[in-house]
Amino acid sequence: MSASLRGLMVLADDAPQWKLDPVEQARAACEGGARVVQLRAKCAADSTALEWAEAIRALTREFGAAFFVNDRFDLALAAGADGVHLGQEDIPPSRIPAAARSRLLIGRSTHSLAQAREASEDAVDYIAFGPIFATGSKDSPHEPRGVERLAEVVRAVQPRPVIAIGGIDLGNVARVIEAGAAGVAVISAIAAATDPRAAARALAEAVRERGAA
Repeated sequence: MSASLRGLMVLADDAPQWKLDPVEQARAACEGGARVVQLRAKCAADSTALEWAEAIRALTREFGAAFFVNDRFDLALAAGADGVHLGQEDIPPSRIPAAARSRLLIGRSTHSLAQAREASEDAVDYIAFGPIFATGSKDSPHEPRGVERLAEVVRAVQPRPVIAIGGIDLGNVARVIEAGAAGVAVISAIAAATDPRAAARALAEAVRERGAA
């Protein structure tokens, strides 16, 4: 995995509770030093999502960050994204057409050791694992996995990098990196912050200080 995919990944989310739209979230993330921005557009129409994706693509190029689109490899291709992030209910990585696969990096959400092992055999570029801690950013049927389970997954899928997600903030990020995560993915730590840019900078620095950037 490219070193540019390590460190802080910020999910720019279109849920209505956030005061900033995904492009504004992405700008704050980039200005704060995020290494990766992922567009998570669960509410918007495709046309709006594509507009956001194109704007975020321009931002990430300006700041030298990588850009992923959640769920939709077609939108990722249309916007010129670096990659697509696939959940367990999305199209399996193996079913993405070879021509698209040659242009996109692929991340895969996992919630158990078995899912992580399966993903590691499916030619993905990184594995996301969580939720590590309780989170209110999105509905999840999964109980918090904790850092011990995270460390187990990291060992099981080596050398595939693992990105930890779920309830991660300044107060617990050190434990996550110490468990072996290559990076952390956050939503509310940035989207709900009073100063999203400062929040991103603080979290990016905390991750970097622990060698995961």
